[in-house]
Amino acid sequence: MTTPSEDNPTAPLVLADSLDLTAAAPLAAELLAARGKPAILDASGVQRLGAQCLQVLLAARALWSSDGQPWRVVDPSPEFADAAALMGCPDLGVSGLALATAVQD
Repeated sequence: MTTPSEDNPTAPLVLADSLDLTAAAPLAAELLAARGKPAILDASGVQRLGAQCLQVLLAARALWSSDGQPWRVVDPSPEFADAAALMGCPDLGVSGLALATAVQD
């Protein structure tokens, strides 16, 4: 993931193309390093989203919410959006990482 620079603190955090098990710990560290500032996550290049990284994103979203900081996922790739929807988070990237509130039969 690429973090904003000191020159441009509102630049999006660019998520890695493969958010699998091995990416979960580095993703968590990158997000914690950015805590306290608005989060804009660029998911345009994500080709794979695993459950562990989704869990990290959900936990980070809760932190940002408790801190009163804005959180947005922008430009989600079709793979990112599809994987998020399959794991119960269809709005992940549409309205800022929201959990589905209704169970679909």
